[in-house]
Amino acid sequence: MTHNAMSKTYFDWLCALVPPERHGHKVSYKLLRLLFDTDFTYTIENDKNRAADGVYLRYRFAIDFGYGDVEPYLNGPCTVLEMMVALAVRCEEHIMDDPDMGNRTGHWFWSMIDSMGLGYVRDSSFRAYAVEEAVDRFLNRDYEPNGKGGLFTIKNCRYDLRDVEIWYQMCWYLDEILRS
Repeated sequence: MTHNAMSKTYFDWLCALVPPERHGHKVSYKLLRLLFDTDFTYTIENDKNRAADGVYLRYRFAIDFGYGDVEPYLNGPCTVLEMMVALAVRCEEHIMDDPDMGNRTGHWFWSMIDSMGLGYVRDSSFRAYAVEEAVDRFLNRDYEPNGKGGLFTIKNCRYDLRDVEIWYQMCWYLDEILRS
């Protein structure tokens, strides 16, 4: 398999993990592609764990498809899409798993997209510069203290989420959901 073919198959697999239609979203493959083409960078040390989770998805993909070593084809830093999908998978499989509710991985992913202010994006009206601006705002932690513009918006948050690792942001977001 060529590098491009492996990359496309992997991208399609990532997208299938977070099906938008099931969660009331119209998919924007241009949005997802831009997230896939953007490296996940971080300034808070423990966010390296989110990057590691994203890279781990490559090995999960290899197992699912029965591939051997995918490293020659899928290498380099974790992408924003990988990190977000991996975080949604962790959220569902490790914290919020509820067989009565079904798999909500896509719900968690698209909630992050909404919090970033990108829930409106459609392929027919895609403006790369607007999406890049929102992604940069997230990566540079230039969002609001309550997380709006980042991955998780928390009402009445007593902490400035710009100074908090992503894992804690997610946990506090889930706490807020469970309390309401």
